[in-house]
Amino acid sequence: MSLYELTKAVLRVVTRPAFAVTVDGEDRVPRSGGLVVAANHRSYLDPPLLGTWFPRTIHYMAKRELFAIPIFGPLIAAVHAFPVDREKSDLGSVRRALRIIKDGGVVGIFPEGTRNIAGDARAKGGAVLLAALARCPLIPVALVGTQHAVRRLRGSRVRVVIGEPIAFQGSANKPTKAELTQWTDLVSKTISGLAEGS
Repeated sequence: MSLYELTKAVLRVVTRPAFAVTVDGEDRVPRSGGLVVAANHRSYLDPPLLGTWFPRTIHYMAKRELFAIPIFGPLIAAVHAFPVDREKSDLGSVRRALRIIKDGGVVGIFPEGTRNIAGDARAKGGAVLLAALARCPLIPVALVGTQHAVRRLRGSRVRVVIGEPIAFQGSANKPTKAELTQWTDLVSKTISGLAEGS
């Protein structure tokens, strides 16, 4: 059993009773083939909870500053996270993500780029660009209730709502700026809709 699988098994035992976790839409996730997963980000709990309850292994793109933190940095690297420099176009990280997808893996991105505590931050186009370049589906996920879970352990309810795969068909090999904007808005609205409908 890998460290990722062990961590996932332990966190399932811990988080289901602590946060009354429920998962909707697992059957919408293709069991094989490359994917991009895009989720909202309201809490520090979002990455571990999504990784725990999503049915496939996720390789997270995470801000590079996290990897400099003693113990924590090596730990997240050991469970398949890899660094991205959010201050510039990090082509190395993009290439790494594309290789993971080409090899049939899953790359996870929080399009808001950081915790969106108020829920009003505008999504960035990285997840959509990656899915378009890789020509793979994007799975939208709404994480509901995570912003309250740490402060209110008792009575917390967390839902992981997985949406239908979205495919992006552009006008050329590389999507235009207008297409990226349109598709990013679509993903944001889809995630919001999943959250509101839960």
